[in-house]
Amino acid sequence: MEEWIDLRSDTVTKPTPEMREAMARAEVGDDVYGDDPTVNRLQELAASMTGHEAGLFVPSGTMGNLAAILVHCRRGDEVMMGARAHTFLYEGGGISSLGGVHSCQILEQTDGSLALEDLEAHLRADDDHEPVSRLIEIENTHNRCGGVFQVPGYIRSLAEFAHARGLAVHMDGARVFNAAAAQAIDVKELTEPVDSVTFCLSKGLSAPVGSVLCGSKEFIKQAKRIRKHLGGGMRQVGVLAAAGIVALEVMSKRLHEDHARARLLAEGLSEIPVVRLDAGTPVTNMVFLNYDESVQLREFEVEDKMKEFGVLVHSVGKRRFRLVTHAWVDDAGVDRVVEAFRTVLM
Repeated sequence: MEEWIDLRSDTVTKPTPEMREAMARAEVGDDVYGDDPTVNRLQELAASMTGHEAGLFVPSGTMGNLAAILVHCRRGDEVMMGARAHTFLYEGGGISSLGGVHSCQILEQTDGSLALEDLEAHLRADDDHEPVSRLIEIENTHNRCGGVFQVPGYIRSLAEFAHARGLAVHMDGARVFNAAAAQAIDVKELTEPVDSVTFCLSKGLSAPVGSVLCGSKEFIKQAKRIRKHLGGGMRQVGVLAAAGIVALEVMSKRLHEDHARARLLAEGLSEIPVVRLDAGTPVTNMVFLNYDESVQLREFEVEDKMKEFGVLVHSVGKRRFRLVTHAWVDDAGVDRVVEAFRTVLM
């Protein structure tokens, strides 16, 4: 069997040789004491790139989002977010179970944004019977809306809307560097207007683990305390932060290649008669497809048969797959995937 082509997610990326070398050479210290120079450099780099004062290295995007919301909100406060947001669907309800924070879900627009008029309609009154509207969370890129992105003008308008009403804005920017690459802009244009942002190092940026939460110095001071409560205080973690630095300095600059291969993949799949692609897919590095009822295979059967061709895929619904390109998928791999789907489904 040739090497697997894994399209289940961009979380399957492995550290590059440059990352492994940097990890081996990393100068380390005790990060709980703030003594790890490599972690400090990563946090400073992340803050500078996103237009914020400070950063905090955390083990996962889920912890980063949770810490951010627990800083912005008190128990009983409400955060408004998308009905298909990752925090609402896939982060274990941690904001409620651990923080006592109430969520209000609003159906997203086709680009993953939250319409300002919808947010206005869901703002709570100053009433003892209602929770306090405290925070708006947005996701950029938006996973379950198709890997779509929001544009700088919308982000600025959202921040102005929120701040005028005494609310803060947190961005779940797990793939925000993909959003920037797709628009050929500096990521800072998307992240600077918001009060806080979390982004993942371990997805398309290919680091083995970790995310960074960025915000003001006071915000990060509070988030660090929350990170400790959540068990996220780590010691000589510079060996991981070193890979994160390479991720930001090197891998963030090549994400357009993944987007180009996603388009190539979509073009090939569109020629298979029983395949139906979502309109507009791909926007970034995700291709969403459905296959016809005429195909007498269930999703898990398609997954199993694709493995016979050395291809790993994962269904995200009835007769529906999400295929995610990343640095470990080349042009030849795209061709193999298309031919495998053609053989399995036809």
